[in-house]
Amino acid sequence: MDEIDLYKPIKTYFERHGYVVKSEIKNCDVVAIKGDETPIIIEMKLNFSLTLLMQGIDRQLISEFVYLAFPVKKGKYHQKLVKDAIKICRRLGLGLLTIRLTPTEFVRVHCEPGLVKVNKSKERSKVLLDEFNKVLGDPNVGGQVGKSIMTAYRQDAICIAKAIIRGEEGKPSVLVNSLGILNSGSILNKNYYGWFYKIKYGLYGVTTKGKYELNNLNDNKLKD
Repeated sequence: MDEIDLYKPIKTYFERHGYVVKSEIKNCDVVAIKGDETPIIIEMKLNFSLTLLMQGIDRQLISEFVYLAFPVKKGKYHQKLVKDAIKICRRLGLGLLTIRLTPTEFVRVHCEPGLVKVNKSKERSKVLLDEFNKVLGDPNVGGQVGKSIMTAYRQDAICIAKAIIRGEEGKPSVLVNSLGILNSGSILNKNYYGWFYKIKYGLYGVTTKGKYELNNLNDNKLKD
């Protein structure tokens, strides 16, 4: 079992309750939002641990609605583990979810987040909301790590590169107008992924590396 196996049942649970759910948003495993309500953050691990608790406490700087989630099995040991986890989460103001994958997927809410007053970071909360709204669809799977994570920035870079390959002039001003990506110039100039090269001042092309990586890209990452 991997962490990514926990994502689907959690996503399904919150979607059934009217939330839009996306994963790997600004280092948060799962983010669920309903309308203008405060975002719900869910952090997942295969075991209830100090690492999971610290992640939850850190996410409380962004939202007061933070859940911890881990899979549960049958047996007295796991029953006691869940009871202890509930006590700790209630004391810390964290919500707790457990996931059962077999024989059928099932998510259980043991306690709701809240009660404890936490001073949120407005800046981090804004950054999270901005990234959530900018990412097209839900291209990631909660629990995955590394450069494979599709961010809004990466999606913008892909759109720019594809436009240039299609024949669009590689000028920032042209790309801003045609694609609506306001930071086109910064993406081209910083060239974080090594996809672009400067032909002359203010004009860019797509590198061989860029063409190769775009050709091997799963287009499902760009849509829901």
